Amino acid sequence: MTDPTTRFSSRVEDYIRYRPRYPREVIPSLERECGLTPAWLVADVGSGTGILSELFLANGNRVFGVEPNPEMREAGRGLLSGHPRFESVDGRAEATTLADASVDLVAAGQAFHWFDRSSTRSEFVRILKPAGWVVLVWNRRRKDATSFARAYHRLVRRWSPDYERVDLDNLTDEMITDFFGPGGFRLRTLENRQVFDLRGLEGRLMSSSYAPEPGHPNHGPMLAELREAFDAHNVNGTVTFDYATALYVGRLLR
Repeated sequence: MTDPTTRFSSRVEDYIRYRPRYPREVIPSLERECGLTPAWLVADVGSGTGILSELFLANGNRVFGVEPNPEMREAGRGLLSGHPRFESVDGRAEATTLADASVDLVAAGQAFHWFDRSSTRSEFVRILKPAGWVVLVWNRRRKDATSFARAYHRLVRRWSPDYERVDLDNLTDEMITDFFGPGGFRLRTLENRQVFDLRGLEGRLMSSSYAPEPGHPNHGPMLAELREAFDAHNVNGTVTFDYATALYVGRLLR
């Protein structure tokens, strides 16, 4: 399988325009679950274009955006250039380059499933302050929410050669339980959605690492089936993606 740190290099523009943001309720949820305050220093690991960092910056936090992919890192640096509390870091989950015991919260949005869990756990323990917290966040597409959602899921399975290998459903609660260890975690779920016209729907699909790109024999047939699904299921020219935004919040006991 392609090196996960390079999978999004050619998809940055679609990623910026069409990937879902996170609900604003993420911050109040973290205030309740772990006592998040604006004074906390946050490491957003696998920060990509800065979608999750934006929430923490709006809350007043200082954020290290740790991202190994140069194209994604540069996009995030540019998009967040107006935030003096944001610092872009060339690093990865297994080797962030951050100092020992330096951050109050490690966050990973739509990224943890790409990490080596064992070495990532050791690295998070190293950079967290003794009472620090971890939050793993995903926008999980509700695959059976509507007739359109079912049609979309069928077409990505049919035309994306490695979809089954990178599907978020492969990341089980048992794996997350093993990662957090004896400290455990709490799971909170928030509602989220996106509404797309046809152009937006195409962009959303092409922002996904598994979608065949132009030049691949599956690219044309995949987009043709996508347009058929849109024609069959749109309501007044739009379709909806429904998500369950999952927050796994816990401490990593040493």
